[in-house]
Amino acid sequence: MNKDFYLSLNVYPIIWNIGMIALLIFVAVLVLRLIFNYTDPNPFGKIGRFSYHLKKRTDRFVYPAARFLANFRVDTRLAPILTALIGGVLIYFGLQIIGNTLFVIDGLTTGVMRGNPKFFIGFVLYGLLSVLVLFIFIRFISSWFVFHRNTFLGFVMRVTDPIMLPFQKLIPTIGMFDISAMVVLILIGLLQTLVLRIFVYS
Repeated sequence: MNKDFYLSLNVYPIIWNIGMIALLIFVAVLVLRLIFNYTDPNPFGKIGRFSYHLKKRTDRFVYPAARFLANFRVDTRLAPILTALIGGVLIYFGLQIIGNTLFVIDGLTTGVMRGNPKFFIGFVLYGLLSVLVLFIFIRFISSWFVFHRNTFLGFVMRVTDPIMLPFQKLIPTIGMFDISAMVVLILIGLLQTLVLRIFVYS
């Protein structure tokens, strides 16, 4: 098994640890910003200057959350907490996508080496579903930004519209958050499990 799934079993844990360390650093920075939001240090002191630069560097991450909270008349100084939660979700899904990619590469390689067409087809289908997961993930992130239809994000929107639009009609957005994307990702994950059971583990 170690030889068949080398990337998944040996490389991915390293990537996971790096992702978790990055998340911890990101959360620590946001907690520090939250503290500065409420203590409002003297802008002419060392701490005040550090606070200013910290806020300036993190504004692009915190501003969408602050705008969301403002729509519901919630204290925008709490935006770093919401940003940290969103960052955790994004990093988690990002790591899952990387793990799936390595898993597909391992599976396709194993299918070719074994000369097993059923095994190979199973991982091709699993890989296509993984690409769809990636596109929906990108679509979810793009909801925070302004983009043009002729960009790559526009292409992602056009590819995923046939799947996402019916779910968006059934599940309304909550502020800036497209909950329907999470539902679709869960359903695709179940479909991927079914594919593996039929083609790979049977």
